[in-house]
Amino acid sequence: MPLQFRNVTGDPDGPVEQWPYEGLVTAIERGGLPHWRRLAEAVRRDPWGRVARSVESYAEYAEPTGAVALLTRAVARARAGAAAAETAAVAEQVRDLVGASGLSRAEFAAAIGTSTSRLSTYCTGTVTPSAALLVRMRRVAAR
Repeated sequence: MPLQFRNVTGDPDGPVEQWPYEGLVTAIERGGLPHWRRLAEAVRRDPWGRVARSVESYAEYAEPTGAVALLTRAVARARAGAAAAETAAVAEQVRDLVGASGLSRAEFAAAIGTSTSRLSTYCTGTVTPSAALLVRMRRVAAR
């Protein structure tokens, strides 16, 4: 069944990201699986974006229906996946900086003021270095 917005400016067939908050609520409350999938896809594309935040806002006061639980889990999963990808990207940057420096890992670790074992945790993504330490790593790699 097609989704219809009442007293809302917006196109139910248009991009979910352009729906007003009331349109998102309509899709959650009166929509079906195809509409919830569209919302979940928008959340996956931008886990901290307006659609994800709107789902969270609605979930704070909504009746705990299956759709609300489904979309709340979609937000949590999308954010966890994005965080894991970001952690992996930082680890890759650290490995690239170590390689670009021309130093051994022990020398690089000493040059940035940490231990070789701690540098290893940055390279594997087990630990994410601070922004200040990343700046230091870039400076050492550029020498």
